[in-house]
Amino acid sequence: MFKKLFRFGLLPLVAAAIILGIVCGLFFPTWLVRIFVTFNGLFGQFLGFVVPLLILGLIAPGIAELGKDSGRLLVFTVLLAYGFTLFAGFFTFGVAALAYPFVLDPAASLVAFATPQELAAYFTLPIPPLMDVTTSLVLAFMLGLGLAFGKGETLKHAMYDFREIIHKIISAVIIPLLPLYIFGIFLNMTVSGQAASVLAVFAKIIVLIFIITLVILFVQFAMAGAVSGQNPLKMLKTMLPAYFTALGTSSSAATIPVTYKQVQQLGVEEDIAGFTVPLCANIHMSGSTIKITACAMAIILLTGGQLHFWQFAGFICMLGVSIVAGPGVPGGAIMASLGVLQKMLGFNEEMLGLMIALYIAMDSFGTACNVTGDGAISAIINKMYKKQK
Repeated sequence: MFKKLFRFGLLPLVAAAIILGIVCGLFFPTWLVRIFVTFNGLFGQFLGFVVPLLILGLIAPGIAELGKDSGRLLVFTVLLAYGFTLFAGFFTFGVAALAYPFVLDPAASLVAFATPQELAAYFTLPIPPLMDVTTSLVLAFMLGLGLAFGKGETLKHAMYDFREIIHKIISAVIIPLLPLYIFGIFLNMTVSGQAASVLAVFAKIIVLIFIITLVILFVQFAMAGAVSGQNPLKMLKTMLPAYFTALGTSSSAATIPVTYKQVQQLGVEEDIAGFTVPLCANIHMSGSTIKITACAMAIILLTGGQLHFWQFAGFICMLGVSIVAGPGVPGGAIMASLGVLQKMLGFNEEMLGLMIALYIAMDSFGTACNVTGDGAISAIINKMYKKQK
C-alpha cells in the first residue's frame, strides 16, 4: 500500500496531509483528535530515540567512504563543496535576518504558535534514547575518521550494515508515517486556531528560499565561470536539464546520470566528471543548508525566540558536516539534521515536526540547487586538474 501511495512522491502526500489536517480539524470531535495527538506523542518519542542512531548510522559511514579515495582531488573537492555549503548557509542567515522582520509579523506569529488549550494524549510511552546528541556526534566523527584512515574492515562493514538498517528505518517507518504525523500537527493546529496563520507564514518562507537559491546558483557559476573562462549564464543554461530532473525526482542520486552528462558538456573531462559528480551528490548540500537554515530561523522567531549570529555560525558549520550522507535516502538531510537542531538550537518535538513539514514542502528546490551547483564545482576542479598536469 505504501509503495502505491509513494509512487506519487512524498511532497503530494505531505501537501494532502496538511490540507486534510486543516479540513478535518474543522469538524473532527475531540475524542478523535486526541487519538492523533496520542500517535504524534508516540511518534515524537520514537523520533527522539532514533535521532542519535540516525546521526551515527549516516555520518560515520559517510566520513569513512570519503576517506577511501585519498589525494588532492578529494581534498580540493570536499573543501570546495563544504565552502559552497557554508557560504549558502551564512548568506541565507544574512538575507533572512534582514527580511524576516518585514516578512513575519512577530505579534501574529506568537499568537499563531501559542497552544494554551492543547489537547492531551490518551497515554504516553517514554522512549529514552541510548545516548544524547552530542555523544552521538562525537562518536560518529571518531568512528568515521578512524575507519577512513585505519584498517578496520570488519568494523567498517558493520557500520555499512548499520547504515542499511538506518536507511530501512527511514524509508520503511519514518517516511511512510511522516504524512500522518504532519496530518496530526495541522489537525491540532486547526483545533487550536493556529493553521491559517502558519500556512500564510509557510508561503512567505518558501518564496524567500526560492529567491535565495537562485542567487546562490548565480554566485556559484560566476565563480566557476571566472575560473574556467566560460560564460556563467551559458553554464547555468547547460545545467538546466539536471535542475529540472532534480525538481521531478527530489533525489541527487537519481539525477547523477543527467548531471554527469551535462557536466561533460561544460567541458569537464570524463574522468573528472566521473569522480566529482557522484562525490558531490553526497557532500555538496548548498540547497539543503539554505532550506534548513531559513526554516530554523523562521520557527525560532515564530515561537518567540531570538536569533544569535554565533549560535547559528556554529549550527551552520556543524550542519554542513552532519548532512553529508543526507542525499542517500528520502528526507535524509532533514533527518540527519534533527539532532543538531535539538542540541544547538534547542528545538522541541513540535518545532522539529514543523521543520520536517517546511523542508519537504520545498524539497525538490533544494535538491535542484544541490545538483546544479555540482556542475560549478566540477568545472573548477577540472581547471585545477588541468593546471596540475
